Formats: sequence, structure tokens, C-alpha cells
Amino acid sequence: QVQLAESGGGSVQTGGSLRVSCAGSGRTFSNYGIGWFRQAPGKEREFVASISWNGVADYTESVKGRFTISRDNAKNSVYLQMNNLKPEDTAVYYCNPLQQWPRTPLDSWGQGIQVTVSS
Repeated sequence: QVQLAESGGGSVQTGGSLRVSCAGSGRTFSNYGIGWFRQAPGKEREFVASISWNGVADYTESVKGRFTISRDNAKNSVYLQMNNLKPEDTAVYYCNPLQQWPRTPLDSWGQGIQVTVSS
């Protein structure tokens, strides 16, 4: 079973950039599709982006052209590069292995990492 931990994040102004990282443990990390999800205050958790075991990416419409997901299986890591950030991107970001490609996560969540975008 893969366990993941998020890092990075922080606070930026509108238009800025941040990168969040997801580090996995376990020898089967490279077998999993990995997704990024986020939850803003008072809102449901939502899908952001995912990457398959072989590098195919999927994005929610609101982040297309601004966010890029990538992975380095040698480092058991998945990254989310976020550019041109907007206040509505403010949320706690979580990574999670996918139960089903491309947007269904496993039903277990870590602590997540805070991303705050100020106007």
C-alpha cells in the first residue's frame, strides 16, 4: 500500500506561482495513478489534477493552462506546479492514489498542505 505526504505550498499574491510536492512510500508507487485534490473553506473537496502511472495527465477545467502535474517515479514523487494563481485557488491541497482513473481517489486522506492566494 502506498502512503503519501504533501509538502510545499504557502502564501502568494495573485498571479504568483507555487509548487506542491507529494512524496510516496512503498515499492508500488510507480503502479498508481496519483491525484491532487483541494478543499476550500466551506466547500466540498474537489478534483484538481491527476497523472497516470505512465504520465498521462488530466485537469479540472479551471486550472487548465495554469497548473502542471508531473511525476518522478525514481523519487516516488508527484508535483503540482501552479502558475498564475488566483484567490479562488486558496485551499488545502491533498494528494491521493487513485482508486479509479482519472478522478476517483482512495477513501483515505492525509493532512494536506495549505495554499493561500491573496488579492
